[in-house]
Amino acid sequence: MNGERVEIVAAKSMGKRLDAYLADRFRQYSRAYFQKLLREGHILVDDRPAKPSHKVEKGERITVQFVTLPSKLAGEEMPLDILYEDDYLIVINKPVDTVVHPTAAHQRGTIINALIYHCQKLSAIGSPTRPGIIHRLDKDTTGVLLVAKDDVAHIALAKQFHDRKVEKHYLAIVEGEPEMDSDEVSIPLGRHPRFKERMSVRPEEGKESVSVYRVLERFRGFSLVEVQPKTGRTHQIRAQMAWIGHPVVCDRLYGRRRTFFLSELTKGTAPDPGEAPLMDRQALHAYRLGFTHPATGEWTEFQAPIPDDMERLLDALRTYRSNP
Repeated sequence: MNGERVEIVAAKSMGKRLDAYLADRFRQYSRAYFQKLLREGHILVDDRPAKPSHKVEKGERITVQFVTLPSKLAGEEMPLDILYEDDYLIVINKPVDTVVHPTAAHQRGTIINALIYHCQKLSAIGSPTRPGIIHRLDKDTTGVLLVAKDDVAHIALAKQFHDRKVEKHYLAIVEGEPEMDSDEVSIPLGRHPRFKERMSVRPEEGKESVSVYRVLERFRGFSLVEVQPKTGRTHQIRAQMAWIGHPVVCDRLYGRRRTFFLSELTKGTAPDPGEAPLMDRQALHAYRLGFTHPATGEWTEFQAPIPDDMERLLDALRTYRSNP
């Protein structure tokens, strides 16, 4: 046993399937993980075993025993930009164009494959394909990524994420200039009804998503913003900035362009033949992450430098689109 949590069902959750309820309460773990725990008797409802299909009732006492599910993933020797590492966790600067964990479309070459090779041991809580994963970054988002090496540390860190005690700071280059120098964006996000790879505002079934943004630099037609997400929804920053009319530059799902060329700034024309783009992925970077270390109890922060492609775009904007 690697840890135990007790949950009392609130009235608003009545009627949910037990496996879905637990996956919603502990979002760093998969629904399949809880189904396996239920089948093996590691989850009790009012001190009795229950099935995944059990519909929870107000006031029920759910006891979850988190146990290790072995990982069958293979390690791969790949470069890692390690910001910090100890016996409990590892913090890396995630590069662009890299998936965090294996999926149906990406079975090899993921951050997890590289970490298994480097660390030999990661926390095994959660899905076998996501050992150590507490939070994720999109494939084309760069920056600070925290991974647990120890099961007890995983539980403690996951609780901090769930309780919104982790400080997350992102940098984004966005289209346009927000009217406000800073503001809070709070909208209910859910899967788009037609385009399942996208998130959209869903007033009825969407989940609360809250971020605070601050404009750091304004250019003619663009802005550099810092965004602090308070919740952790899929594509949260990308969908929210698009919703307020300022999508992240080169965001292929939510933005106005897929690539950005220097000739657009210098000539206002289509790119020159053979011209390499300044940016060809969403200009979003997780630059700082702060949390309480699960072993020492000390507040800890890590920061990743702005990647080269975002730095090149910022230099070009400062040169050709600076405000008077």
